[in-house]
Amino acid sequence: MLTTRRTLALVAPAATVLLALTACGGGSDPLEEDTGGAEPTGGSDTIVVGSQAYYSNEIIAEIYAQALEADGFTVERNFSIGQRDAYMPALESGEVQLFPEYTGNLLQFFDPETTATSPDDVYTALAEALPDGLTVLDQSPATDQDSYNVTAQFAEDNDLTSIGDLAGLDDLVVGGPAELEQRPYGPQGLKDVYGVDVSFEATGDTTVQDLVAGSVNVANVFSADPRIQTEDLVTLEDPESLFLASNVVPLVSEDVADQVADVINPVSAALTPEGLVDLNVQSTEEQRSSEDIAADWLAENDLG
Repeated sequence: MLTTRRTLALVAPAATVLLALTACGGGSDPLEEDTGGAEPTGGSDTIVVGSQAYYSNEIIAEIYAQALEADGFTVERNFSIGQRDAYMPALESGEVQLFPEYTGNLLQFFDPETTATSPDDVYTALAEALPDGLTVLDQSPATDQDSYNVTAQFAEDNDLTSIGDLAGLDDLVVGGPAELEQRPYGPQGLKDVYGVDVSFEATGDTTVQDLVAGSVNVANVFSADPRIQTEDLVTLEDPESLFLASNVVPLVSEDVADQVADVINPVSAALTPEGLVDLNVQSTEEQRSSEDIAADWLAENDLG
């Protein structure tokens, strides 16, 4: 995985900040006197953007960072921090101020007993569950969550667009990790919510291969998995919210939320489920850097 780090101190003497920014090529000097140029929209404060140790999350964080820089902000990158138990203290302390997150998983982190599953309900519950000092900006249509997928040929042959369209089909076999059999969105959930009868096969790491080979008809795959594109899969819509919605959402310190919202909210609006899959394909299949992927995406969406 390709990682980008810029290590600038959050609080340091003015000369140290100046030297660090010059050495890293971090954009305009926030201490430099006005020379007649346009005042940056973002002002002079440094925004610290963080990411998980996960290529897809880093790409989104890099998009945030470059969008802010294009708007005149000075940005420090603190990427590949780890998982929530590692980076959440940094967010709560203000050491990191902006972080790409996922609504459903983050809600369960703060409220394990939540019953919300739909995108809007999860987003509302998340905003209420966050600790003081943190808030979320607009959620994106893009998701990274459990989903049911079929091959494009199977979808065409059976006129499938949503999970409910599977009802009435005979001899369906759903594949996924062993624990799926007991999950609320597993075989019993398919029956209860959509009236879909399936048998289950624990396919584990070979789930996608088994789906393509035809040994299972339906596969539990994360919605941002690049193989959805490379293996020509179709993600079935989930209008009844069988799965816990987990939309990409910017988690941000309250004290900078108003400053960055006008830059980051349009990014969230433009990031689609299919677009996120494509970004991940560029990383995993084409081996492009997060910086290049982000720069091209921003330019293509007129946001850079």
